[in-house]
Amino acid sequence: MSYGQGGPQSQWDPWKPNSQQQPWNAGADDGTPDWAALAEASETRNKRRKLLFIAGGALATVAIGTAVAMAVVSAGGGDAEAGPSNLPASASLPASGSATPSFAPTSAPPPLDPKDFISSAKKDTAPLGPGTLFPGTQLTMGGTVYKKGPTADTGSCATAAGGTLPKALTANGCTRLIRATYTKGDIAVTVGVAVFDTADRATQAKAQTDDRSIVRSLFGKGVKPFCDGAFCRSTRNAFGRYAYFTVAGFTSGKDVTKKDTKVFDVGNDLAQFTVNQIYRRGQVQASAATDR
Repeated sequence: MSYGQGGPQSQWDPWKPNSQQQPWNAGADDGTPDWAALAEASETRNKRRKLLFIAGGALATVAIGTAVAMAVVSAGGGDAEAGPSNLPASASLPASGSATPSFAPTSAPPPLDPKDFISSAKKDTAPLGPGTLFPGTQLTMGGTVYKKGPTADTGSCATAAGGTLPKALTANGCTRLIRATYTKGDIAVTVGVAVFDTADRATQAKAQTDDRSIVRSLFGKGVKPFCDGAFCRSTRNAFGRYAYFTVAGFTSGKDVTKKDTKVFDVGNDLAQFTVNQIYRRGQVQASAATDR
C-alpha cells in the first residue's frame, strides 16, 4: 500500500513552536533527530547574534562619540581657526595648581597740582623769605654763573618800588616784597617778588603795571649802585600769588641800550630762575601733601 504526498510538508524549526519535525537524514526513517546538526545550527545562530550585538554596540559608540565631538565644537563658538573666543590665549592660562587670587585693578589718585599751593595764602604755608627763594651764594643758568649780593624783605611793598609800581602793589594788597641782587662782571640785576593773598590779586597787580613800573635796585655789600638815575632794562610778570620784577643795568652807571644784549640776557635768566623757584615751592608742598 502506498501513501501519496499530500502537498509540501512544513519546515521544522526547533526554535519555532508547533512546527513539525522533519528528518535531517533522507536515508534514515527511524525518527531519531540529528543532534550534531542541531548543535551546529544553534552555534551558528549564536555567533550571528553576537556579531550583530557587537556591530550594534560599535555603531552606538561611534554615534555617541560624534555627538560629543559636535558638542565640543559648538561650545566654542566663533571661527574654529581662531580658537575659543571666550578664553584667554593658552600662553596666559595659569599652570595647574599655580593659580593665584586676582584683585581688581586699582589706580593711584591723580598728582596734586603745584600751582594750587602757590595760588592761595591758605595753602601756601611753607617758610618764605630771601633764603628760600634765593638760596646759596650764587646760581648757574645756562652755564653762566651769577654771584649773589645783598637781599631784603619788607612788608611795606611801596617803599621798595618806584614809578607806577607802588600804586599797583598797594591797590591789590601786596603783603611783602622780597628782593635779591645778582652780578656778572659789570652787570647787576635786582629781582623783586611781591606777595599777595591770592593769584587773582597778583594777576591784577601785574595787569596794572606799565613800562614805568620799576622795582628799586638793591646794592651794597660789594655791589656798586646801579640803575639809580641811568636807563635800565626792566621786566614784570606774575605766577600764582606772586608778581615778580627785574631791573638790570651797568654798575658803571652808563645807560642800557637795545644793543646791550648781555644785560637783556641777565635779566631774562634771573626772571626765569625766580619763576622756577616759585614753582618749585609749589612742587615741594604738593609732594608733602601727597605723602600725608
